[in-house]
Amino acid sequence: MDHSFILWTVFNIFIIAMLIIDLAVFHKKDHEESIKEALIWTGVWIVLSLIFGAGVYYYMGTQTALDYYTGYLIEKSLSVDNIFVFLLVFNYFKVPAKYQHKVLFWGIFGALVMRFFFIFTGVALLERFHWIIYIFGGFLVYTGIKLAFEKDKEVQPDQNPVLILVRRFIPTVKTYYGSHFFIRKMGKLVATPLFVVLVVIETTDLVFALDSIPAILAITRDEFIVYSSNAFAILGLRALYFAVSGIMRLFHYLHYGLSAILVFVGIKMLIAEFYHIPTPYALGFVAASLTISVVASIMDPLEEDEVIEKERQPH
Repeated sequence: MDHSFILWTVFNIFIIAMLIIDLAVFHKKDHEESIKEALIWTGVWIVLSLIFGAGVYYYMGTQTALDYYTGYLIEKSLSVDNIFVFLLVFNYFKVPAKYQHKVLFWGIFGALVMRFFFIFTGVALLERFHWIIYIFGGFLVYTGIKLAFEKDKEVQPDQNPVLILVRRFIPTVKTYYGSHFFIRKMGKLVATPLFVVLVVIETTDLVFALDSIPAILAITRDEFIVYSSNAFAILGLRALYFAVSGIMRLFHYLHYGLSAILVFVGIKMLIAEFYHIPTPYALGFVAASLTISVVASIMDPLEEDEVIEKERQPH
């Protein structure tokens, strides 16, 4: 589907404006974000996402709006998995709470840019080489099954190949210097640990994008709908992290719900040539998978000693 240059321009101006307001107005000074502040921003992004979906419905029709909402819910649910990784990375590098917002802000900005190119590349590949849909579908099914058997996430940043490359060519110091990514030391520009954390966050999102972009392409190949649903899902991720990071470990069955979603959209891709699963069914399945996994976690909570053991596990 072809969308006008004006539509893309207006949408991206809106996104950039919201990011500037977030950083330059509400987070002009480094501070530890409170749960109340995070919940407010989480609510703001969810409301904006829903309003945008209503606009899609009004101007583009019911089917496109369903595609948008389904894509948004898929991306939002998969992005929740990022929160676990953010938590582990920040703990691993002992990042002061008041500097975490800045890292996530620029990490999410980088994620938007990367996903923009990923989306257009993915759509172009599917249109030019239709058989790639089976590779995408098979990869999602494999990833979903692997996620179902995954017990505890571990993060080993020092083995990150991009980080190893960065440290090889960019001198780094071991001490945090406020919220600075770079400082001058003895006349030379050197990176601080905060920049190292940003590199890990960015490369982690790159890996997550390999799952999430094919997942939404199983719903629609409309670049604007794919991009806008992705944008709204990850823009609210920073606030969501600060709102729920402390309780994320309690949802110990959530990965089963995410696993089911990945397997479902993978199968949807694989059988697309023979049977088209209606979008309302896909939306219902995604919502049901998330609801069941969260409710199951609440009804069958971890014992207190199990939670403590999870917190003590080395990363």
